[in-house]
Amino acid sequence: MKHKALWSRGFRPFFLGAAAHAILAMLAWLAMYRHGWQPDLAGITTLQWHAHEMSFGFAMAVIGGFLLTAAWNWTGLATASGAWLALLFGAWVSARLSMLGGPSWLWLAAAGDLTFMLGLIAAIGRPILRVRQSRQLPVLIVLSLMTLANLAFYLGAWGLLEHGARWGVYGGLYLVLGMVLFMGARVIPFFTERGVGYEVRLKRQRWNDFATFALYPLFLVSELLWPHHLSGALLAAALLTLNSIRVSGWHTLGIWQKPLLWGLFGAFLMINLGFLLRAMTAVTAIPDFLPIHAFAVGGIGLVSVSMMARVTLGHTGRNVHQAPPVITLLLLGIVLALIVRVFLPLVDASHYGLWITLSGGAWILTFCLFLVVFAPMLLRPRVDDPGPGPG
Repeated sequence: MKHKALWSRGFRPFFLGAAAHAILAMLAWLAMYRHGWQPDLAGITTLQWHAHEMSFGFAMAVIGGFLLTAAWNWTGLATASGAWLALLFGAWVSARLSMLGGPSWLWLAAAGDLTFMLGLIAAIGRPILRVRQSRQLPVLIVLSLMTLANLAFYLGAWGLLEHGARWGVYGGLYLVLGMVLFMGARVIPFFTERGVGYEVRLKRQRWNDFATFALYPLFLVSELLWPHHLSGALLAAALLTLNSIRVSGWHTLGIWQKPLLWGLFGAFLMINLGFLLRAMTAVTAIPDFLPIHAFAVGGIGLVSVSMMARVTLGHTGRNVHQAPPVITLLLLGIVLALIVRVFLPLVDASHYGLWITLSGGAWILTFCLFLVVFAPMLLRPRVDDPGPGPG
């Protein structure tokens, strides 16, 4: 029964894979950074491997699991299950394992990653196009751009594209962040209005959405083509202003009683922190990696844990409005990882390596706890339907 439940919906294998990869990839990165492990990475640096695996390994597994499930709900048509889902997941796993295999394995990593990305686009694109849900097309566009960014990364690793590896890892990060901004603007007000337990109408400002989605691609292009340039700082300042107006309209006191709500809200605050730090790099000596980790650990990490917990509870037949208290610990674990990784280096840069180790440790413990709590839910059938049907 367990294997049938596992391959019934996309969130099940991919959320398990994302959490396991979050642990193993961070352990590998700490071994490289702190203990001198130097695997043969075939044309890329250890830092580029770390960045690639956080975006195209961890984050894409979360996105894949979420979208395979959400598109099924949006359209009423199946996305991927059974053997097709297993093949998608297998392609993702093969890429993760092959990345550390050296030059002779790099082609297998590329084949696995690109097969997974193209298969994911096909799996969610078919039902979206079939029912003509044009409002979902930006999702397909972002996934297509991420596929190109991943291809650029591998072309760079093979020495066929001069800046390919850098374009791939930064493109991956900022495209994932763009997906969070786009999807968050749609779901956070919806979840909040239905989850705080009292009637509330949150502000939705179309002009703000339009301005954000006009400026953010310019910010992404600026960071790719002109890194550390003043243009990126100015665009970050503009996006900070827009996103601050947006999240202020989403706030209601009831979210602080609901971890699955304040986790999503907090992720957007951490994205704001990233924009603030990036803007400040133009006039201060703030290291460039700090805004990146505000985006990655705080923004993407916090929204990932929040959404994985919410989707797992809801789609295994549990009540998302009565989330288990352990979710607060999971979210605080990510917040702690962010504080240690971003704020402590500003206070005491002399212990930078220690802060990276402690932040990585908090990240690892958080996802270990996630697996302890949620793996049984992901492996078993729905609690309200123990039969053999989809879960």
